[in-house]
Amino acid sequence: MPKIKQNAVGPSVRRHRMAAAWSQEALAVKLQVAGWDLSRAGLSKIEAGLRRVTDAETWLLAKVLDCRIDDLFPTDGKSVMDVMRQARG
Repeated sequence: MPKIKQNAVGPSVRRHRMAAAWSQEALAVKLQVAGWDLSRAGLSKIEAGLRRVTDAETWLLAKVLDCRIDDLFPTDGKSVMDVMRQARG
């Protein structure tokens, strides 16, 4: 059974993290310092699209990654629609 995609921002989070030359552990620690108790494993699930991301979490990701919120979303909308279709079950 294929994994259900839970978010559209994961690949962008990974790209921004890697552009900053941070490990998943380093980003998880930065997010923890900012107030989000997220483990490296939790971040890995976000990047893989296997964990939902709330609006508040998206805001904090953008803040810590020093980018705009819309920079985390795909520009073509296909990934967003894939998540929407899968969410309907």
